[in-house]
Amino acid sequence: MNCLDLIQIVDTALASAVERGGAHLVCRPGCSQCCYGVFPIAQQDGARLREGLALLEVEDSERAARVKARVSESVARLGPWFPGDLESGVLAEDHESAILFEEFANDEPCPVLDEETGTCDLYAHRPVLCRTFGPPMRTPEGNLGTCELCFIHASTEEIAAAELDPAIPEIEAAANAAFDAAHGVRGETLVAFALRGN
Repeated sequence: MNCLDLIQIVDTALASAVERGGAHLVCRPGCSQCCYGVFPIAQQDGARLREGLALLEVEDSERAARVKARVSESVARLGPWFPGDLESGVLAEDHESAILFEEFANDEPCPVLDEETGTCDLYAHRPVLCRTFGPPMRTPEGNLGTCELCFIHASTEEIAAAELDPAIPEIEAAANAAFDAAHGVRGETLVAFALRGN
């Protein structure tokens, strides 16, 4: 499965969940609560972000320069405590590093977030996690989780009825594994480290 196929599958599933969620889903341009705090992204997500930044340089060089400046600032802030290989930007996978990551940079703004507008400068190229955040989604433990701003007054039945296709994580994992194998990469990284030096 190529990157475009994955994004089409995810976006189709998201559109369905948004329709079923109705007014309970309050995600809108300017709502950026989920854009704070670092989170791991797949190498495929990083490649898509780099493609988006390269396009932005052609379409709007000033905005691209602002993104690059925020990326540099973020890497400088995160570098001293980065729980992984600083040179490659790959997060460590051992248990100790995973525990450190739980408390790592929870207030750090995503470097592609324009904090003035509350919008993503690389929205069309955003990671899968960003695409799927908001609608109800199963956690690895099997619980149905939502954004804390969404579904506040929804019943359990309404939340369940708007669940994002539970097959998405498995589809994403398979697509990421195929991408990693095809490109000789491994592991996960952060948005800032995926974009540094781009």
